[in-house]
Amino acid sequence: MEDFSFNVSPEPKTEELSLSVSSICERDGEKIAYVSFTDGKRSAEGEIPACVITKHSGFTDEEVLDLQQYMLSNLVELKKMASKINVLDAFMGRAPRD
Repeated sequence: MEDFSFNVSPEPKTEELSLSVSSICERDGEKIAYVSFTDGKRSAEGEIPACVITKHSGFTDEEVLDLQQYMLSNLVELKKMASKINVLDAFMGRAPRD
């Protein structure tokens, strides 16, 4: 799991937003992966390559659009992250392989 902060204000940081990516799954013949965002109080889950948030709790509509834009802007990297995840390794708590 990698942490990214969306807080760009010079004031003290609030909670950092954590991001996690699932392994690649297949649904209706298409390859997808799930991207989750949380700061401990709010959460959102989206899908790539569609780059849409499918469910969320605590985020404003504007923040949801920002998360979708983040996924779109970082789609290549998110796909690489998903392709490196081995389901068995994740289940066993082992780090992804490079």
